[in-house]
Amino acid sequence: MDRLRAAQQVVDQLKSELDAVDVVLPSLGVDPLTLAGSGPESPYPLVDLGRCNIDTALRLAAVLSEGRR
Repeated sequence: MDRLRAAQQVVDQLKSELDAVDVVLPSLGVDPLTLAGSGPESPYPLVDLGRCNIDTALRLAAVLSEGRR
C-alpha cells in the first residue's frame, strides 16, 4: 500500500496548494477504481481531479496563468 499512501500524500499536497490560492476541487481524491486489480503493478492509484463548476475552472485557469508570469 505504499503507492496508495504516496497517492494520498500527493492529493493532500495538491489540495493544500489549491487552498492557498482559494481554489477548491470538491472531488479531488485518489481514484478508487484504480485501487482494484491484481498483479505486480497493482494497485496503481491515479489522482482524480474530479469535476468542478465553471467559476472554479475559471479560477484555476487564472491561477495557472498567473503562475506562468
